[in-house]
Amino acid sequence: MNQGSGRGHLPRLNDSAYSDHAFVHWSLSMKNRKTGWLGDVFHHRFREILLHGLARHGAVCPAYCLMPDHVHLLLLGWERSCQQRLLVRFLRKHTNTRLRELGYEWQKQPYDNVQRSKDREKDAFEKVAGYVLNNPVRAELAERWEDWRYLDSIIPGYPDAPLRDNDFWERFWRIYYSKL
Repeated sequence: MNQGSGRGHLPRLNDSAYSDHAFVHWSLSMKNRKTGWLGDVFHHRFREILLHGLARHGAVCPAYCLMPDHVHLLLLGWERSCQQRLLVRFLRKHTNTRLRELGYEWQKQPYDNVQRSKDREKDAFEKVAGYVLNNPVRAELAERWEDWRYLDSIIPGYPDAPLRDNDFWERFWRIYYSKL
């Protein structure tokens, strides 16, 4: 594990852990855990930037959840050229531009959890997705995850695969494996 380049940096695995077909759970927190930035306008801008990042870096996001002071992203590479660290850097850079206009910014470094082989199996991975999606329920912001307006999935090229559909996971895995 790399120890980072200075004080206060989270340790990172080497770049290959975030490359190719890696499965990674990312958490981005607001600097000083500030709240007040989350709303429909920012959510739409976030989705647009995330879609561009996914298309540019060859990845897919089967689940994300924006919370009042942080964001969870599940990212999966679906091209050998995928570099998730570059994708997250792209996302942070372009969303920080909008956040700074509102008086906010991301904390210095996101947290990541690279999923191991056993966590990449469908059932195990869907449990991680359930954890991400149920954040608003645990925080008592919604009774059901489906009621929280600031979560979804983005599969570049597949706008007709909504996360809230009953057959989402079946469709997601079919799409994902067809692209490998």
